[in-house]
Amino acid sequence: MNAKQELQNYKKILDRKLAVFFRERIREARKINPLAAQAAENLRDLTLAGGKRVRAAFMYWGYKAASGKEDEKIIEASMSIELTHIFLLIHDDIIDQDNFRHGVPTIHKRYETIARQFYKRKDPFHFGNSMAIIIGDMAAAAGNAIIFNSRFSAEKILKALDKLQDIVRDTVAGEMMDVILEARGKATEKEISEVHKSKTAKYTVEGPLHLGALLAGADKNFLKVLSDYAVPVGVAFQIQDDILGVFGNEKKLGKPVCSDLREGKQTLLVLKAVEKGNSVQRKFIKSVLGNRNVTRGEIEDFRKIIIDTRSLEYSKKLAKNLVSKGVSAMEKSAISKDAKDFLVGIAEYIVSREV
Repeated sequence: MNAKQELQNYKKILDRKLAVFFRERIREARKINPLAAQAAENLRDLTLAGGKRVRAAFMYWGYKAASGKEDEKIIEASMSIELTHIFLLIHDDIIDQDNFRHGVPTIHKRYETIARQFYKRKDPFHFGNSMAIIIGDMAAAAGNAIIFNSRFSAEKILKALDKLQDIVRDTVAGEMMDVILEARGKATEKEISEVHKSKTAKYTVEGPLHLGALLAGADKNFLKVLSDYAVPVGVAFQIQDDILGVFGNEKKLGKPVCSDLREGKQTLLVLKAVEKGNSVQRKFIKSVLGNRNVTRGEIEDFRKIIIDTRSLEYSKKLAKNLVSKGVSAMEKSAISKDAKDFLVGIAEYIVSREV
């Protein structure tokens, strides 16, 4: 099985479902007032602008791994994790002060622009952030509603809704720690790993797999099997994301390259470069970390230090080792062959992807 192609195929299927979902949501919102309709339209535009739908795909394959048979039901239900994802992204974009997501203006930036045009007596930044928080809440409610209204048994729906709240709780805990580490200006490798586990592994890989498996009727022992695969693979996913954030293609990323550097994020790349660098290199990193006006030349110098200190090599090696650990756990499991093939394939794709 070509896992990357399977992911692309699932995205096409799900995007059609999401388009129908948003068409209905916008129609309902128009009955409330034009502002609600505009908010729903902005939410649709951001959601459909990009994204690989990897979380929804993990939810689907978690269901299939647990011998789920009703494909149409789980495809519809998997929209829930995408709306939850968008809710968290909208709030994350406010925290990180990002202007673009998936190559289009972030929600807070859209409403900041509206304030500058129509509400000149209002602080445009505060207005934009306020509206984005509200629309993020709208997306969160939609994510819950999709599972609540899914065509599974009441018992399975309750278990899935409970799991979805756990996913948000863990992600919020990781986000808080991420913000604190950035404010503190330093971090240990253990702390960075904990952020990756809470903020990425549990919400990108483990959580969606568990959601799907629970909707198929899986028990705790089965969920443990999925976790043994999901946590190391999820951490590797974030390490690779951080690498792409420094060395990736800006057009493919859909946001400015080195945004983590501008925000002062404590990543593994930064940690190891500071740890292994000489005094000149360490001083340079500290001078550009958190500098929102960093130049292209400084970015290139930063990249060179990441390479020269072997920080990039260390991060790539760790990601590959984590994927190997997750793949080994999956290969030893007794789940269905198709699900196993996808999960092994997508794990290997994660550490080789370019975006």
